[in-house]
Amino acid sequence: MASPAENITSAITAYNRAVSGDGPASEPSADKPREEFADLVKGAIREAIDINERSENLSIQAINDQADLNQVVTAVAEAEITLQTVVAVRDKVIEAYKEIIRMPI
Repeated sequence: MASPAENITSAITAYNRAVSGDGPASEPSADKPREEFADLVKGAIREAIDINERSENLSIQAINDQADLNQVVTAVAEAEITLQTVVAVRDKVIEAYKEIIRMPI
């Protein structure tokens, strides 16, 4: 699964190719399979769930004195940032949906 940084990098690269006219951004390269937007969203959601599960597991281990406190704090902070990002994206999607609904036909 691609990391969020790799997803962002590939999106920036595709945008730069489209802007510079090096080729249509919608055509996949011959050596790389085309990744659909839905697959990117599913991957991001799966990664967010994994981060939260890792945070929960480390928190449980810390309660049982089996985990380093620094790892727990880092994992909880990462989970918090991930949740804030998911909520922000959700809000933007809802806002875009409402804007589409308001468009005249």
